[in-house]
Amino acid sequence: MTPPHPDRPARETSASGIPTFRRGDDDGGRRNGFDLAGLGRIVEGVQSDPAMAELRFRVATRWTGQTRSESMVESCELGGQRISRRFKIASDEPTDLLGGDSAPNPQELLISALNACMAVSYVALASRQGIALSLLEIDTSGSLDLRGYLRLDRAIPPGYRQLDFTVRIGGDGTPDQFRAIHEDVMRSSPNFSILSQPICMNGRLEIV
Repeated sequence: MTPPHPDRPARETSASGIPTFRRGDDDGGRRNGFDLAGLGRIVEGVQSDPAMAELRFRVATRWTGQTRSESMVESCELGGQRISRRFKIASDEPTDLLGGDSAPNPQELLISALNACMAVSYVALASRQGIALSLLEIDTSGSLDLRGYLRLDRAIPPGYRQLDFTVRIGGDGTPDQFRAIHEDVMRSSPNFSILSQPICMNGRLEIV
């Protein structure tokens, strides 16, 4: 997810009615490979039509045996319009947790999603300031207490109580610029926001 950026011309609409945002040309519109001109057009489109601000994601997960599951991404929605995409994400547990160790486990995927989301924000914010990055790494870790998951002690939560992360960033920016970017990422990254505050989980059970 990318943070807001005020500027540049408006969006176009494809023949199917799905809003499209043209990529900027490589000379003037990019920094660190990031399409600044395209980001500006997205912001312009959202400012001119607030309905375009709604971005919706959906993932369908199916158990495939033992502790393995496969999740399918088939589309997302931007401003109410469906955008086709197709990806498969596998998950499994390590053998010491009774799995087949064929893929990252759900906790590792959760942390990966946090790191990746923050990385996009660091790149976008640095690029907007004209900073060329030479390095960006994010290491995140957290500990769970299995007594909570196994319901051996109801006073122990099954999830993380905290996550610890280290960001290593380098480039031609000043230390003050990088500190300001870091603070801005903490305010603008969707996944950081999701994991750092309570959200409403609306579930429904269907027995078939």
